[in-house]
Amino acid sequence: MSALQPVRGTHDLLPEDMRRHRHVVDTARRAVALYGYQEMSTPIFEFTEVFKRTLGDTSDIVTKEMYSFERGGDHLTLRPEATAGVCRAVISGGLQQQAPLKYFYYGPMFRYERPQKGRLRQFHQIDIEIIGIAEPLADIEVIAAGARVLDALGILKRTTLEINTLGDSESRTIYRQKLVDYFRAHQARLSEDSVNRLERNPLRILDSKDDGDRHIVADAPLFDDSLTPAARDFFAKVCDGLNRLGIAFNRNQRLVRGLDYYCHTAFEFTTTELGAQSAVLAGGRYDGLIEMMGGPPTPGIGWAAGVERLSMMLRDVTPAPRPFAIVPVGPEGEALALTLTEDLRRAGFPVELGYRGNMSRRMKAANKVNARAAILIGEDEIKRGAATVRDLDSGEQAEVPLQALKDRLAQFR
Repeated sequence: MSALQPVRGTHDLLPEDMRRHRHVVDTARRAVALYGYQEMSTPIFEFTEVFKRTLGDTSDIVTKEMYSFERGGDHLTLRPEATAGVCRAVISGGLQQQAPLKYFYYGPMFRYERPQKGRLRQFHQIDIEIIGIAEPLADIEVIAAGARVLDALGILKRTTLEINTLGDSESRTIYRQKLVDYFRAHQARLSEDSVNRLERNPLRILDSKDDGDRHIVADAPLFDDSLTPAARDFFAKVCDGLNRLGIAFNRNQRLVRGLDYYCHTAFEFTTTELGAQSAVLAGGRYDGLIEMMGGPPTPGIGWAAGVERLSMMLRDVTPAPRPFAIVPVGPEGEALALTLTEDLRRAGFPVELGYRGNMSRRMKAANKVNARAAILIGEDEIKRGAATVRDLDSGEQAEVPLQALKDRLAQFR
């Protein structure tokens, strides 16, 4: 592949793409601000151990997908997801004392995956986290904030909220043993990856993409049979809260988060519009994560959503504002046009100034940038202290005194 092409799995965000991208991020930022989330960011790379410790040595992300490198004896990794870095920041900054912490996050992530529709090797995510709240109200709020973001983007009705419970630690211990017993009985038919996970993290087998594994998983024990009364009560409160808020959901007992620090609520907003990549916003509770990283026991819950996937689902995005085009005629017109352009920009008007050519060429340039109106300045206009304003939609034009020009252009807004 030519070095002058984007690296496979990456793409350029040209103006139209960037406008959709920015619309997703800005809409999400405004929506979650209503819930009190404050924006933060972490470095684009971390010590590799941050992700190995949190994502697990057996996860696909760690074993197959991370972009890692060594510099100055340090083992570093471009972030494949946001939550680990956020929790590292909480620990290194000693921020647990300020809990509850409510963060909004946006930025690029990196995973070496097979590129396909909705899946890139450099992609962007929006993310929210509540750290320090163990009650089910936090789970309800996080899901409600996700629903509000999707609704503000006009895509909520084209998604389905799937939700499940992963129970408390006691529930997980019981369920883990049931899974191990079940999968051992089918070990000869499991994929190599799933056999490797059998003792270390059997819940990850439930996420396997191998067709043979999927047939075995279809008859695996369900989590509900292992839930403690406390875990059942927690999940019932989450479901009741969502019902009270009018947020529709489907119970999916096969929805899991395979890492040991996940517990209680797991959820995904899914769609049928993106082919194999059905999840557009997903998250869950991770009460054991900060403790696993070396911090004190600290509850947390959050979600992440792919900006590219959300952008692909947008139907109507506000177009870029149409500028006004200054079209000077002759040297005197060019001299006035330069100062007039800056004066109009200071007043908040988007203005394009033709750089070269005769009037015909500059008018073509005005049409090329989709200008709303052209402001013609020649010797005759200068003598009268005026400019000719031509409506490029209707073709109508009128001479306007320069002191009244801003008021005239305001009518086009």
